[in-house]
Amino acid sequence: MTQITITIDNQRFQAKLNESATAKQILAALPLDATATKWGDEFYFGIPVTLAEAPDAQSEVAVGTLAYWPPGNAFCIFFGPTPVSQGSEPRAYSPVNVFGHLLDDVAPLRTMRSGVRVQVTAI
Repeated sequence: MTQITITIDNQRFQAKLNESATAKQILAALPLDATATKWGDEFYFGIPVTLAEAPDAQSEVAVGTLAYWPPGNAFCIFFGPTPVSQGSEPRAYSPVNVFGHLLDDVAPLRTMRSGVRVQVTAI
């Protein structure tokens, strides 16, 4: 089990990565330091990884999902509905490659604003 630490606005969150090719590429790019944009209940930020859409890419994801958005080369953290959601579940703008999930409560993310600093490190 590969775990990472995501620090957002000085709060730490632990996450578990799956065994996908996307997860392996992102792990190889760590550490990451970026400024995140908030889109509904999703944070995303560009990373130096370029990948195609995976065969199992999906738009509907669970709360706490970590995903890669191919059109924007972006690392995404979903923690609630987005502007394109059709209910309370998160929905990506277009299909994303799911590569992991948060192990901690997502509630603190809802109070954070766009422009927060995000650091992602391997454990």
